[in-house]
Amino acid sequence: MKVGNQKVVSLTYELRQKDAQGELIQKVDSDRPFVYLFGVGGLLPKFEESLNDLEAGDKFSFELNSKDGYGEHNAEAIIDLDKKIFEVEGKIDDELLQIGNQITMQDQNGNPLDGVVLEIGDDKVKMDFNHPLAGMDLHFSGNILEVREATKEELDHGHVHGPHGAQH
Repeated sequence: MKVGNQKVVSLTYELRQKDAQGELIQKVDSDRPFVYLFGVGGLLPKFEESLNDLEAGDKFSFELNSKDGYGEHNAEAIIDLDKKIFEVEGKIDDELLQIGNQITMQDQNGNPLDGVVLEIGDDKVKMDFNHPLAGMDLHFSGNILEVREATKEELDHGHVHGPHGAQH
């Protein structure tokens, strides 16, 4: 069976910065493979395009430039926030508000948005809301382990159920 829309795909991969010899960013191996529902929009379009029509046992190796990955680094996504918004009951949690910490906040529409603390001033906090991989060219290599039909329930929910998928 080939990788394609409405198929559940299990795979292993290595994600490296720039090319096959680049710095290792993430490794997913066969003891806990990446399992996803192909074609529901949850992955980078060029990632899915590169895996389309592969079969169990096939190897893959491809690069995504930053534009096709997580976009260019956007200077406008680095903002200064009023330090008071980090207060809970009039106090700031010093464990939470530390340089380098990732903090989940909400945008103006109430959607979750992850930001990294860059600087902490007397009354402002500088945060970077770019994706951590923004501005990076990426290289993926790995193996397709399994391809199967998605169940009706998985299609209705838009994600994989069972081992390494969502558990309800």
